[in-house]
Amino acid sequence: MTRSELIKLIADTAGRCEAAALRIAPYIRETELQCAGAFNELIGANIHFKMENRQRTGSFKLRGAVNRLLTLTDEQRAAGCVTASSGNHGAAVACAMQELKMDGVIFVPEATSSAKIETIRRYGGEIRFFGSDGLDTETHARDYASSHGLFYVSPYNDVEVIAGQGTCGIEIAKVLPEVDAVFVAVGGGGLVSGIGSVLKSHNPDIRIYACQPQASAIMAHSVAAGRIVDMPGEETLSDGTAGGIEQAAITFPITRAVADEFVIVTEAQIAAAMRRFMNNVDDTIEGAAGVAVAAMLQCAEVLSGQTVAVIICGGNISDEKLAQVRSGVEEVY
Repeated sequence: MTRSELIKLIADTAGRCEAAALRIAPYIRETELQCAGAFNELIGANIHFKMENRQRTGSFKLRGAVNRLLTLTDEQRAAGCVTASSGNHGAAVACAMQELKMDGVIFVPEATSSAKIETIRRYGGEIRFFGSDGLDTETHARDYASSHGLFYVSPYNDVEVIAGQGTCGIEIAKVLPEVDAVFVAVGGGGLVSGIGSVLKSHNPDIRIYACQPQASAIMAHSVAAGRIVDMPGEETLSDGTAGGIEQAAITFPITRAVADEFVIVTEAQIAAAMRRFMNNVDDTIEGAAGVAVAAMLQCAEVLSGQTVAVIICGGNISDEKLAQVRSGVEEVY
């Protein structure tokens, strides 16, 4: 894409986010932007946590799922939908389908967190297991939707899903208009594309940090290569950001345009950040949220004196993994 095309894409995305905010308001919570307390003293910055772990279904994903289903035609809704998910998006689609009285199928990788499976089932979602990598699951789900005449709801590769996720950025700009930097965990790029488009339109000087686990930093490697790379991801505590990216995903050019810097963190850093957060904030977070906290801690020196938002993207974690994290185990899968 040319620079002018990218500028237009970001502006169009921000506009879609504004429309999505009005559309989904009856279905979601406007989550708290919580002062970070002890983290402020540690880093010497004005840090706020965007508590999407307190969103309905336990993650930001409900925003995109509801917006996508609300923008379907009556015929598409009547036929039903299919999605693929490592857990949070599946729970969000299940919840949205329940709200809108739709039927559908949710494909998940075989090693999906038990906590996330339970959340999907709580909302009445029909679960089917396929594949070991998120991209394999997505490809299978797309093929299934096509062969059965159903609408496929991508976890990230869809302009209306991105628009829904971007409503999180609208809430940040409203409550914290002076924000200097935002830390966002990245998998397929839907959240950072939406939030980045909104906040860069609000203030082009805002610095967007795209945060990934070292074990599955596929978007970071892709941006460095200038193309979406096909590479295996390793197991990571940040299961919500794990897996490959669809070729020609719309999130790739948007992420390249809005992300000022990629911050890569280790499994030990993720677990340590989760412990520090949970000990100081007294709330539960999952590995993907720990990635953003860990990245913020890694960048502490450059954040002094700044106003910072960290997206706590989800709180769905199994009791077993949570116990391991709290016990001090450095690598938790």
